[in-house]
Amino acid sequence: MPSSPVTVAMYKKAFDQVGPRLDALGLDFDLMLFDADMTLTKDGATVDPTATDLDYLWLSPEVSHDGVLNKAFDLALSLKSLDVLQTFNAGLDHPGYKKVADRGARITNSSAQSVAISEYVLGQVLAMFQRHDEQRAAQAAGQWQRIPFREIAGTNWLIVGFGPIGRATAALAKAFGAHVTVVRRSPETGATVDRAGTMADLPRIVPDIDVIVLACPLNEATRGFAGRDFFARVKQDAVLVNIARGGLIDDTALIEALDSGRLAAATLDVFHTEPLPAGDPLWSHPKVRLTAHTSFFGSGTRGRWYQLFLDNLPRYVKGEPLLNEFNPKDLV
Repeated sequence: MPSSPVTVAMYKKAFDQVGPRLDALGLDFDLMLFDADMTLTKDGATVDPTATDLDYLWLSPEVSHDGVLNKAFDLALSLKSLDVLQTFNAGLDHPGYKKVADRGARITNSSAQSVAISEYVLGQVLAMFQRHDEQRAAQAAGQWQRIPFREIAGTNWLIVGFGPIGRATAALAKAFGAHVTVVRRSPETGATVDRAGTMADLPRIVPDIDVIVLACPLNEATRGFAGRDFFARVKQDAVLVNIARGGLIDDTALIEALDSGRLAAATLDVFHTEPLPAGDPLWSHPKVRLTAHTSFFGSGTRGRWYQLFLDNLPRYVKGEPLLNEFNPKDLV
């Protein structure tokens, strides 16, 4: 168990949101706050981070919303020492995380987005399968037109990545009657997984897949893996949803697969460059559904972000295992 009281730091706007609930936990800790210019304070007095041994640093969603995430990493790296960094991010491909981990800090990422993102995936697949755009066009034209659609029941799904988002997506797909294959580090099946493999197994897996969901981290093993060789093996009329990172896909190869009819459609929520530059061919491609990195933006996500912090901090104070602790070996 950490020495008492532990030292905890968070963004002031985050404390404004969770302060009363944090007090109600009755934990023994010393609180430090930082603002947008990264001034660290305790009881209103400025604290020198280079002389500070901090037990627990919370990077809350407000840090990203205010555009000061990079500055927050600079603050974390300037500390004399840091034991745990808890973040709002699910994916930890920002180089700041590896730098913090390399200094010996433990990192916990977020599962708060999994509910919203899994619902987004199902909604987008339904829209592509049920041809919502054509239904709306027929309505707008005043045409009484029966438009056939594909059912999810009985389809084969591939979920690349099986963290909290992948697991939540698998559960929803199974509820619709889909057959679920996952690609993960260890090929283990389970209640929501009918078949499992590793990245090396993709060539034999993708030829019978109807729905491809990318939910894996971006690292050297996954960067650009969805390229020409990948799409050449994809089943005719498969659909793809990317809610992970844009760097997983070779965009030129994706457009070629869509233009050739190999892929029926793609929903993209993440891109190599965000915001997506004006004039990028993905904006106007007729088979692409495009959203502005919004899949996490569900009505309950922010509350789950806060609750995860309020669940994890007591675990830390009591010396219990933390939720969502990330293996630093996976940060590359």
